[in-house]
Amino acid sequence: MSDSPLIHSPNDALGHPLLQSLRDGAPRWNHVQDWPAEALRQCADAGVFRWFLPQQSGGLGWSDEEQTRGYLLLAAADLTTTFIITQLMGSIRRIAGSENPAPAERWLEKLVSGDAFGTVGISHLTTSRRHLAKPVLLASETEDGFLLDGMSPWVTGAPHGDVYVIGATLEDGRELLAAVPRSLDGVQPSPGTELVALSASCTDKLVFDRVAIDESMLIAGPIENVMQTGTGAGTGGLQTSTLAVGLSNAAIDFLIREALKRPDLQKIADEMQSEVLSLENDLLRAAAGDSTCDAAEIRGRANRMVLRSTQAALTAAKGAGFVHGHPVGKWCREALFFLVWSCPQPVTQAYLCELAGIQE
Repeated sequence: MSDSPLIHSPNDALGHPLLQSLRDGAPRWNHVQDWPAEALRQCADAGVFRWFLPQQSGGLGWSDEEQTRGYLLLAAADLTTTFIITQLMGSIRRIAGSENPAPAERWLEKLVSGDAFGTVGISHLTTSRRHLAKPVLLASETEDGFLLDGMSPWVTGAPHGDVYVIGATLEDGRELLAAVPRSLDGVQPSPGTELVALSASCTDKLVFDRVAIDESMLIAGPIENVMQTGTGAGTGGLQTSTLAVGLSNAAIDFLIREALKRPDLQKIADEMQSEVLSLENDLLRAAAGDSTCDAAEIRGRANRMVLRSTQAALTAAKGAGFVHGHPVGKWCREALFFLVWSCPQPVTQAYLCELAGIQE
């Protein structure tokens, strides 16, 4: 257990040693064997996992705006670890928000304290593989509960999970969410895929070979459109945009530091900083519930911002930035992540048209 104090507010986080520790460790997270266990432990000890839960669930009760501010700081310091935390928090929030108290009684305190790791396998119920005629993960009713057969794609931290919050589909089209312990027979996590970036997140498929679950593991369902129920509903959206803005801040901070030595960069750094601050302001307004802010529009701006800012940082760094190990090269690869992760189709289509020079 760390001796560092708990972070009780976003203002506490600004001067907290956790952020510098995350910055120092971030260059080490490059491959599937580089799982950032140390960084996750430090975040747990600083109370990060409690930011996102109400006090009655063992959390600190941060508002949505405060949570967004926290994610912005974390993502600017270490995108890989922050991305993993978003998936951990997806599992925690679903478990905490369930009307069935059994999963929370078994897992919640272990997860928020960092003594266990949880993640989500739900993309096949949202943006990934929903177009397939046969469910990729099938749930069949039994006398004692359900039998799971198939797989969940794109599970972050798959080989490190102690519990998986997964979505499965019954033959009649109803869906369920369940907190499935890794210890059950037939749960087969893959080791992680080497990606263009964020490989250390160990994102890979999770196979279920006739895995028997009982009612105590159910989070929600069976019901139609189970993803629309309970706390934690909604995918991608502002959370993914927040990570993109956080990474943009890291790249623009690099430009600002370079401009102190190279006056020719000052106007560029100032302009990009002004733009990202405007975007961040709109993001925080949306997080606070401002109905005039459009999440898809913010996502499109965040995607463009993260691509432009990281490439500007690389251009400013010149050849040194293209050498393996320099942070700006890693940031450029990480920026590509936002083109493919939980990206709404209209945002994707608009960007493709932009790349093709098509005026819509």
